[in-house]
Amino acid sequence: MTDILNDESIDGWLKGRKGWNRSGNALTKDFEFSSFRDSIVFVNRVAALADDLDHHPDIDIRYTTVSLTLTTHSANGLTEKDVKLAEGVDFATSAP
Repeated sequence: MTDILNDESIDGWLKGRKGWNRSGNALTKDFEFSSFRDSIVFVNRVAALADDLDHHPDIDIRYTTVSLTLTTHSANGLTEKDVKLAEGVDFATSAP
């Protein structure tokens, strides 16, 4: 079982992350794209990262907006798995 992060750790992590928010026991972020196709390309990129980390987010696709929600259901809270996936998503979607 993975240890749940304390509030101070989560708050500190959030201060250095653009766009991520905490919603209860989850991290959330909305991503905007110029087309539906771009939204799907992004989701496929996230799927590859999630499979590599064996940690899968909740994904909501609304045309050009993709919302990610990360939580560790087995721990009933936020863990390092969530932070690692969020960081991976940010790195994979950052412009050069």
